[in-house]
Amino acid sequence: MKTLTCSDAGFDCAAVIKGDTEDEIMSKAGEHAMKEHNIKAEDMTPELTQKIRGLIRSS
Repeated sequence: MKTLTCSDAGFDCAAVIKGDTEDEIMSKAGEHAMKEHNIKAEDMTPELTQKIRGLIRSS
């Protein structure tokens, strides 16, 4: 199991995204960011995506 804590990405948010793979977490994180933080798909630059991917932890 892998996790991503939204607050680690700099948001004032207690959400913890869980999944079996990094790709699963990135997909869920993108949906969460758009729904809860009004982030648009075009705001997800390759650099930001790489930063977020680096915050994923094995649990």
